[in-house]
Amino acid sequence: MSLEAIKFDRSNKKNVSVRVLDQLLLPYTTKYLSVYTIDDGYAVIKSMQVRGAPAIAIVGALSVLLETQLMLNDHFVKNQYFYDTSNWSNFQTRFLERLDFLLSSRPTAVNLSNSLKIINMLVKKSTNIDELNDKIYQYTCQLIDDDLNNNIKMSDNGAKFLLDSLAKEGFEGEFAVLTICNTGSLATSGYGTALGVIRSLWKDSVSKSERKVKKAKTETVEPKARMTHVYPLETRPYNQGSRLTAYELTQENIPGTLITDSSIAYRIKTCPIPIKAAFVGADRIVRNGDTANKIGTFQLAIICKQFGIKFFVVAPKSTIDNITENGDGIIVEERKANEFKLVTGTLVDPNTEKPMLSEKNEPISAKVGITPPEIDVWNPAFDITTHDLIEAIITEEGVFTKDVNGEFNLESLF
Repeated sequence: MSLEAIKFDRSNKKNVSVRVLDQLLLPYTTKYLSVYTIDDGYAVIKSMQVRGAPAIAIVGALSVLLETQLMLNDHFVKNQYFYDTSNWSNFQTRFLERLDFLLSSRPTAVNLSNSLKIINMLVKKSTNIDELNDKIYQYTCQLIDDDLNNNIKMSDNGAKFLLDSLAKEGFEGEFAVLTICNTGSLATSGYGTALGVIRSLWKDSVSKSERKVKKAKTETVEPKARMTHVYPLETRPYNQGSRLTAYELTQENIPGTLITDSSIAYRIKTCPIPIKAAFVGADRIVRNGDTANKIGTFQLAIICKQFGIKFFVVAPKSTIDNITENGDGIIVEERKANEFKLVTGTLVDPNTEKPMLSEKNEPISAKVGITPPEIDVWNPAFDITTHDLIEAIITEEGVFTKDVNGEFNLESLF
């Protein structure tokens, strides 16, 4: 993949290294942050330097692995006072407290919770630090490898499902799709979820175009549906769409046009080619299919319903919450007011509109106030899209649609 949110050197399981791309500095600055402890993992997740449910789970697990790795270092152990390494039972208790602390960095994202539950069991079943380090190393490597493989599977599943659906409708020709937030390589171990489907659709489109060129001019070419454009939403207030998704599209040379969150309906109405689908990710999908995702997803689903556009949720089965019955039971994280009231970006010269550089010749990051400082704000990080607005849920295990009663059956994913 051309973009990596996480750089993980696993060549020595007792001396791994992890660097996380600081996504707050994109698209002008590419900078990686080293992670050494659970505190580091908590910090990059909480500050949204890493984001996307799969990537959050991976970074969380890696930070746990790195903390166990530190406990293999005699010099470090002798100079720390948090863990009592002479008492394994005491060590386990304190370590589990650290897992609870890490979970509090992003409570809505179920992938992190599911991952930490597995690590919790590994801690309880281990009898010493060497055994624990080995088990977490094996689990983390599998988590990363499975995520990449599953991304490709679900992306191909989603692309095929949409193209087959359009074929059944008799639709032929070019079409566009919508997406919100960032669900690509930067939000996962690579390839992506919702943006992964878009990547697979684009590969299909390129392949069809190449086959068409090869045909003789005298032959009749059977027209087929081809995705030729993407409309990512800016995704206020953190602008993951404008900073990250737009960046990925340009890096992958996928035709796209960034639009504001408030222009969805008008873009659909005036689009020169029909918009046939919207693909979004998920931070949590509960038993009935209600889905928590980035704030603005619910609004997008309602607008798609109005215009008859297929609305798809794309996520690995690790995103499924098999305990919570419906969306009313999802705790929605609220972010700090200043994340809404202040816009963070790269400082540009007001005359040339080019990035201003520091003494180190690096683009300068800056914050700009856009509201009265004293105004009260409501800043939920997520919203809940009810299952009646969702056409299908796309996973690595296949595409799940609703029954004749309009209900999802996700039991096989639990």
